[in-house]
Amino acid sequence: MTTHETPGAAPPQAPAQAQDEQQRELHRLGYQQELKRSLGLKDLLVYGLVFMVPTAPFAIYGSVFNFSKGMVALTYAIGCIAMIFTAFSYREMSRAVPLAGSVYSYAGRGVGAPFGFLAGWGVLLDYLLIPTLLYVTGAAALHAIVPGVPQWLWVVVFVAVNTGVNLAGVELFAWATRLFLIGESLVLLLFLVLGVVAVSHGVNGAHFSWDPLFNPEHFHVGMVFGALSVAALSFLGFDAISTLSEEVKGGPKLVGRATMLSLVMVGSLFVVQTFLSGLLLPGKTHFSGDTATNEAFYTVADLVGGGWFKAVVALTVALSAALANSLAAQGATSRLLYSMARDRQLPKFLAHVHPVRKVPQRAVILVGGISVILGVFFVGQIGLLSSMVNFGALFSFLLLHISVVSYYLVKKRQRTFGMHLVVPLIGFAVIAYVLYNADAKAQIAGGIWIVIGLAVIAVRRATGRPITLTQPE
Repeated sequence: MTTHETPGAAPPQAPAQAQDEQQRELHRLGYQQELKRSLGLKDLLVYGLVFMVPTAPFAIYGSVFNFSKGMVALTYAIGCIAMIFTAFSYREMSRAVPLAGSVYSYAGRGVGAPFGFLAGWGVLLDYLLIPTLLYVTGAAALHAIVPGVPQWLWVVVFVAVNTGVNLAGVELFAWATRLFLIGESLVLLLFLVLGVVAVSHGVNGAHFSWDPLFNPEHFHVGMVFGALSVAALSFLGFDAISTLSEEVKGGPKLVGRATMLSLVMVGSLFVVQTFLSGLLLPGKTHFSGDTATNEAFYTVADLVGGGWFKAVVALTVALSAALANSLAAQGATSRLLYSMARDRQLPKFLAHVHPVRKVPQRAVILVGGISVILGVFFVGQIGLLSSMVNFGALFSFLLLHISVVSYYLVKKRQRTFGMHLVVPLIGFAVIAYVLYNADAKAQIAGGIWIVIGLAVIAVRRATGRPITLTQPE
């Protein structure tokens, strides 16, 4: 039975000793250390926060506001609590299977190789489309500021910058994500300061109230469950921390710790900023029309800081999506491709690691190329991309929860029913509900993608090349 020491049970290991143990663990699972281990807890936290984007509510505030009757802070609080159950499952599996493949590796080792392929295939849909969506979103935002530059050109520039950073090595990647996080945090801090001042001066009739968090006049249970289908999607990205498992120094527990901490931190930021925004819109429960809804947070920014701050917020939304968030997404996608390729479940050439920079070079370049092609093709079609992008990740979350139960209770015969049965079941139910309420286009496109994955498994089995995982020599 695999055991994991509790914190404080043993003296801390020296860095060299910890890295030796991590390499032995990789060897036990059938792999060699190829990627460079240089990331610590702070790097993982920064990566998770950048992927989820601390200022994410800026872009979708109006839509969530209308759905929740103004209780946006409540919506994000519910979403954070709901996703914690999935974060717990990621934490448990990242400790048991410290591999770069994330949910692909977890499902494959927890249940079986075909199951892992299907999980990897599902999340691949999400990971391939997320960078494209972010580039298109950023291009649209900058086109509104600089209309003379065509949107496709912005897409090409964004992809070139992020591909260059990802190819340069994990240290530059970590430095860049940290820089982006500092920029986003400064804008968010400025908003919070200006917002508090505006509320204290009664701008737009603002005054302290609990309505943005709980308004009994408009609250009902159905709205709470409906909020899950909106808020849970805002947190996608914490799961990608586990794709860096083979580049972490200090032991596999850091990945699980960073996953939980980043989710709680970004959830708290979401609640605070949307609560303050709600105070500046007293008595309002709905934005009328697409334009007013899409520009809802920019309206709040104008209230607290004027036109200059409104422009700063719009530029922050554009750059955080097109550079910061997409940089993290490209890194996660390339690690997933690398992990599946070294198991021969994707073309072998994607498993190539640069001998000096120790990054999955060809996978990074492929993701960049796909992003350029799809980004230019889907310019201006943000709605269509958004409807497709979340299905794969949510589907893989379902398989993740099944993997926890299978690995710990069936394979390892542990009797830890609370963490390894109750928690995964709750997480499974939450994600299943979100998928059930997903956009019909997303369900159709995602369903077709999963069927293709099942067909690949069937064809390989029929031709004598069944899906398998690398085993120890």
